[in-house]
Amino acid sequence: MDLRKLKTLIDLVQQSGIAELEITEGEERVRISRGVSGAQPAAPVQVYTLPAAGSVPAAAGAPAEGNAVAAPEGHVIRSPMVGTFYRSAAPGAKPFVEVGQAVKAGDTLCIIEAMKLLNEIEADQDGTVKAILVENGQPVEYGEPLFILG
Repeated sequence: MDLRKLKTLIDLVQQSGIAELEITEGEERVRISRGVSGAQPAAPVQVYTLPAAGSVPAAAGAPAEGNAVAAPEGHVIRSPMVGTFYRSAAPGAKPFVEVGQAVKAGDTLCIIEAMKLLNEIEADQDGTVKAILVENGQPVEYGEPLFILG
């Protein structure tokens, strides 16, 4: 490996903030390590992620159990992705659907914004909207119930 290539790799490690880089070309092997303890910030992220994931369903589980008894039965429309739930196409605009409204398969029920893309969620069958289970502007998870159709 020539010195210019090594300098480029060293610059890459410094700019990217990674702790270590190892490259093998044929029989030559180069390992570049930074003296910064890059593993320490990763631990709080993992610790933060696990309790947050565990505490959110636990906190939401108690009220959801009470609502499960009162929730109408019917066909559940679930979120096909993680994102932000919107009932209308723009702030202040008329919502796509209201409780009690009849919908046909293919009608737009809401929008889920994921990675700056607006994804229209459509009804997969005909029915009447019995319940809207998510508030406008709230984050939703994959598989989370959004609507109940009757």
